[in-house]
Amino acid sequence: MRLGKKMMAVSATVALSLSVAACGDDSGSGGDSSDALSGVSLTVGSKDFTENILLGEMFAQALENAGADVENKVNLGGTSVNRDALVSDNIDVYPEYNGTGWTVHLKNEDPSQDPQELYDVTSEADLKQNDIKWIGLSPFNDTYGFAANGDLAEAEGGFDFQAMADYLEATPDATVCMETEFPDRPDGLVLFEEATGYKLPASQTQILDTGLIYSETSDGNCDFGEVFTTDGRITALNLELVDDPGVMIVYNSSFTMKNDIYEANAETYDEIADAIFSDLDNDKMAELNSAVDVDGTPAERVAEEYLKDVGLL
Repeated sequence: MRLGKKMMAVSATVALSLSVAACGDDSGSGGDSSDALSGVSLTVGSKDFTENILLGEMFAQALENAGADVENKVNLGGTSVNRDALVSDNIDVYPEYNGTGWTVHLKNEDPSQDPQELYDVTSEADLKQNDIKWIGLSPFNDTYGFAANGDLAEAEGGFDFQAMADYLEATPDATVCMETEFPDRPDGLVLFEEATGYKLPASQTQILDTGLIYSETSDGNCDFGEVFTTDGRITALNLELVDDPGVMIVYNSSFTMKNDIYEANAETYDEIADAIFSDLDNDKMAELNSAVDVDGTPAERVAEEYLKDVGLL
């Protein structure tokens, strides 16, 4: 599920291309501001969960460092709020996932399980149909999944999707905690139900805010919780991932932008996106998410430190 490929050389090259030529720093670490986007005004949005907020913050700060006048609307809302804002020109860019693009925005089925292939067909179709450009592709795959309460997982010897379904069927008072949209998404609960043959009844369903799912499942108030697989709270709390045999759709991230805006400064946007994504495998993304959700560090500060690490600040 993880791609985990490092591209340090790309980061160094991008850092140099975005830094001021007059710097002449023999270390090649870059980090100085650039005027590549001088005079460009951009509004950056993001969804309302930690990982997407971090990606939005990274892009906003990198754009500003490249000379753009940035209006920060990170943490704007859910998927439909951001997509509608992009289409209606209320924002210019936000981070999106290839699985969401293919199934939700383009309303297709049977997405490829290969991240690059799914990116290729999604980006091509969205550009052709909606004039929206997909920029960059993350190594991390933040797909939907389930986590079991750690004590329950230990007692049962761990779970895969089928074992989870069998346990739910045999234990009528067991509960699965989920966020509001997951039961109705075409890339959500229905995939688990189709793969296991178990249709989750309303009596075993509890709808919670995303953040509460992790703590309530960790505390044993939910037996299972819907999670994002790169969430740092999985390893920090009393949780154990339910093994997915390849049921859920892949979710590698890109930045989505109206194509006319992209084309005006395509090379700069590509360089920024590639530098941001270069080191973001599942482990690194989970680490950054944990810094916010577990350690309590503000997302803008975590984003800033990461950009420094990859040479964009």
